[in-house]
Amino acid sequence: MDLVKVLQEQQMKPKIPDVHVGDTVRVHVKIKEGARERVQIYEGTVIAKKHGGIQETITVRRVSYGIGTEKVFPIHSPNIVDIETVRPGKVRRAKLYYLRDRVGKSAKIKEKL
Repeated sequence: MDLVKVLQEQQMKPKIPDVHVGDTVRVHVKIKEGARERVQIYEGTVIAKKHGGIQETITVRRVSYGIGTEKVFPIHSPNIVDIETVRPGKVRRAKLYYLRDRVGKSAKIKEKL
């Protein structure tokens, strides 16, 4: 078991950003297309954080062209270049799955001051 822990600690990023549920974040993802590499930005609201340690993931939701999309990002993945917080949100829930059923102003999250 110690060998597994050592391998996991080697793969973990030393400095992860402080991301909370309800925050609006910008996730910079490394995309490989053939021989080329580029960085794509996915901006949305964090609706869930799961697991811990090397398996920690965040679920980011955004609405583009009237269609809601969600992506799950492993925080310690080598394909994640950066996660920056655009604005902190003030919520009282650990999971914001109820936002899936809402559109317009009712889907807004208050900003933490």
